[in-house]
Amino acid sequence: MIFGGLQMFRSLPQYDVIKTEEIADVKSTGTLLRHRKSGARILLLENNDENKVFGIGFRTPPSDSTGVAHILEHSVLCGSEKFPSKDPFVELAKGSLNTFLNAMTYPDKTVYPIASCNFQDFCNLMEVYMDAVFFPNIYHKEEIFRQEGWSYILENPEDELTCNGVVYNEMKGAFSSPDDMLDREIMNSLFPDTPYGVESGGDPKVIPELKYSDFLSFHSRYYHPSNCYIYLYGDMDMEERLAWLDREYLCRYDAMEIDSAIPLQKPFDKPAELTIAYPVSEAEEEKDNTYLAWNVVVGEASDVNLSFAMAVLEYVLLSAPGAPLKQALLDAGIGKDIEGGYDGGILQPVFSVVAKFANAEDKDKFVSVIRETLQKLADAGLEKKALLAAINNLEFKFREADYGNFPRGLMYGIDTFDSWLYDDNAPFDYLKQLEVCQFLKEQTKGRYFEELIKSFLIENTHASVIVMEPECNLTAKEDERV
Repeated sequence: MIFGGLQMFRSLPQYDVIKTEEIADVKSTGTLLRHRKSGARILLLENNDENKVFGIGFRTPPSDSTGVAHILEHSVLCGSEKFPSKDPFVELAKGSLNTFLNAMTYPDKTVYPIASCNFQDFCNLMEVYMDAVFFPNIYHKEEIFRQEGWSYILENPEDELTCNGVVYNEMKGAFSSPDDMLDREIMNSLFPDTPYGVESGGDPKVIPELKYSDFLSFHSRYYHPSNCYIYLYGDMDMEERLAWLDREYLCRYDAMEIDSAIPLQKPFDKPAELTIAYPVSEAEEEKDNTYLAWNVVVGEASDVNLSFAMAVLEYVLLSAPGAPLKQALLDAGIGKDIEGGYDGGILQPVFSVVAKFANAEDKDKFVSVIRETLQKLADAGLEKKALLAAINNLEFKFREADYGNFPRGLMYGIDTFDSWLYDDNAPFDYLKQLEVCQFLKEQTKGRYFEELIKSFLIENTHASVIVMEPECNLTAKEDERV
């Protein structure tokens, strides 16, 4: 299945073709390009899908928890050079034929995806988003920063000074959620020396430390084509879209070196231990309300087989009916709810076991039951039927490509970032999931999964144990400190 072919790129000397591949798993022709003048990375997935997707992303590693990347994500959509309207995003949401329209801040990247089945609508959305990210109104309207980020409010002279802002208020809500709080602390505990050790969304206690000048500097540093990842998916005139991107935006920039690489966290000599508090109301019990989390760093995102193998192990050990590690913890009376987690969307993926509604004094028992159970499973072997069921489940979901309200092209685009963000020449790795599933099925015949348990779960010292205890009125106390 060849769509544009080499002839298209001969007519576009502004771009260098890095590689072209037939990606059967997603029924697409994939082409990786580099814009010569600006250094922009472009990925095309050409196919017959009428639900076209465009996305532009930037590697945006935060150095602190002021939430600058998150505030910027909100702010650039508050008007631009060509579209000075105060809130073009809201107008688009109302009047567009889009099938997806949003923006997302991750721990190490910020992405702006849109989708539409109507080509003219798709082109309009592309233009609004390209103009927003490269020529936002933020440089001459500080009020955007104050509205979306933070500002002090004094309604009446006799009132107390309060802090307000869209992101500030959003993150206050996020920080009141125990599950969200635990997720953040897991990352912070495992990556103290990298951008994953701070809160990209913003910590309400730290957000007011962000200066307007630093906010602008973050945009000028990272929102440049040399640091961008442009993604086009679906059935469209790719040649026309590439020519438009060059003519309207990319040709206005010269390539430059931008240091946005995500550094690796040096492995720990021994697991880190952390005890923290989370807020509960006076009506909530503190007994049987502690969270316990055991977490390990598992390899790197570049190892696609390992990443999917760990997702399989998470399902087999903790999520499947009768999952042995989950059952062992419940039988030991540790917590009333056991959850597993595998976060593969970062440079160094994380595997976690969480016990909810537990008690702090259960910590040592929690860790010992996990380690003893894993050792028994590694020695005796996992059930092959359980492994195959997990792999088949992954394969079925990928083949079905039913992502609800999310266009499949959007989800494929997000998948590409799992490798592309960390290796410029590897955007297709996470699109070849059927190949990975076949590899994993073959490995069930040996001790591949058992050896992964030993090396990455039992013997791995790049780990952390977190005890998150309830504390009454903690939110009020922290508000007073702010």
